Amino acid sequence: MSRDVYLVGSVPLANAREVFETVSAALGPRVKRIPDGETGDRINWVFWQEKLFAEHPAFERSDKDFRLHATSGLSRRYRLKPDVSLHDAQFNNLFYADVAIESYRTFAALKEQGKIAADTKFQVDLVPAHSVIWLFVEEDLHAAIDPLYNAAVKREIDKLAAAIPHDQLAIQLDVASAVFARLERGDVSTYGRTKEEMQDTFSRILLDLGNHVPRDIDLLYHFCYGDAGHRHVVEPTDMGDMVELANRLSAGATRTVELIHMPVPRDRSDDAYFEPLRKLKLRPETQLCLGLVHYTDGIEGTRKRLAAAEKFARDFAIGTECGFGRRDPATIPELLRIHAQAAA
Repeated sequence: MSRDVYLVGSVPLANAREVFETVSAALGPRVKRIPDGETGDRINWVFWQEKLFAEHPAFERSDKDFRLHATSGLSRRYRLKPDVSLHDAQFNNLFYADVAIESYRTFAALKEQGKIAADTKFQVDLVPAHSVIWLFVEEDLHAAIDPLYNAAVKREIDKLAAAIPHDQLAIQLDVASAVFARLERGDVSTYGRTKEEMQDTFSRILLDLGNHVPRDIDLLYHFCYGDAGHRHVVEPTDMGDMVELANRLSAGATRTVELIHMPVPRDRSDDAYFEPLRKLKLRPETQLCLGLVHYTDGIEGTRKRLAAAEKFARDFAIGTECGFGRRDPATIPELLRIHAQAAA
């Protein structure tokens, strides 16, 4: 059976125009939504957001750094300056919408020229607070800063909704290792002392943001275990935590959820990994996407994971585990070709 193709976000090409043209030429109508590739300063996911803290008058450099895993780079963390209140720690422009609105102009022009399929939408990826502050803010401030940053995320949603036709737009919320590493390891944090508490907290945050997206704009959730140095922050035991969170989002949403994406590690084609999908309870309008496409073992490995997944799920889209951003640009044509072959 033919399948839709889904792109998570980053594509390491020169600019948005090259991303739109390259992806459209390779995948055509199979890809229902195309991001601008998060090119330039944005190519390494949220690390471009550090400047918000470095330049914020309420924050100063901490003497504490943070490392996602043993071989990843260090993230500089920040703390509130002495005698500064949380009232002074508001966030104004996160710049996601500003860049996206500019990219949409290119998208719309290419679509008018027939270079992008008529039904394809423009995809914008936003990152909730828990992922950003995990990297850049001292741990004891997370509970206080999270709602302040997410208020700014909502304002980014509002700006996008005001500037881009709703029938042309999809908004993706990234749910990354700040969530799933904590769940997998059972880390005690300000988000909960147990896995159950953390599932409850994270689902409420994600529902609050998702429900803020106007109902006539596509809403997507991307689940991830990290990709720094092409390595997960932690290896998932199976899909159980993702299925549990997806079920909570499906049950609690006051609007439609168009797609939920779940990664599949390269070495997981075993039944045990996919078994939790039997408990998945998505709404009829929600498409499941499995990130089982991997460049390193090509179409053969991808088809092996696809065959394993088909024992537990039927009508799903395919993609990679994470964005393309940290890849050699020379690999992108072949990676897109693998997508097209696997989807055919």
